[in-house]
Amino acid sequence: MDRNKSLLWGLLAWYLVLSAWTAYGPVDREFWAIASILPACLVVGLITMRRWLPLSPLSYALITLFLSLHTIGVHYTYAQVPVGAWMDQALHLGRNHFDRVVHFSFGFLLAYPMEEAFRLLAHARGWVLYYLPVMTVLGLSGLWEIIESWVAGAVHPELGITYLGSQGDIWDAQKDMAAALYGAMFSVTLLAIVRALRGAESALEAEAVVSE
Repeated sequence: MDRNKSLLWGLLAWYLVLSAWTAYGPVDREFWAIASILPACLVVGLITMRRWLPLSPLSYALITLFLSLHTIGVHYTYAQVPVGAWMDQALHLGRNHFDRVVHFSFGFLLAYPMEEAFRLLAHARGWVLYYLPVMTVLGLSGLWEIIESWVAGAVHPELGITYLGSQGDIWDAQKDMAAALYGAMFSVTLLAIVRALRGAESALEAEAVVSE
């Protein structure tokens, strides 16, 4: 228990330090401020709800990893993240794909915490337990794109373009949602495979005990 608590405090400290670093001299101060609101609300919500929704250390680690990627993206603005620029130059992708990586990570990294939340709160079981996280990721991705469009329409055009991060791609919103969907599907597929293998291993061990 103490080890888990230390891990959670460490994850929180890491996120706070990273956030403090990205708050210093971001490429676009307004963009950083707007894009940091929802992650901050998520962190506060997780801390507040920990007593009623005690997720596993793995879930908190996955959430922290996703928030770290997002925080780096908003520091540089997604279209100017150095890692994405390097990928573009090395692989000739035609654009900075760091935003696609983060959208995929949204589905891949957060599908398991969502699955755990549905299991604890709604007592979901069977195939529904794998279906709900995928649909939730897809729904939240669509909602995020809608919120982005609202923000882009409410601020000055330059910030709106930066906030959308479409980089001239008219299908950017759809591709971002697809990336998140693929990430979630990949995550729940791996989870189902791991559980199936563990179930088969447990069955073999039980059979061996009976045969003895």
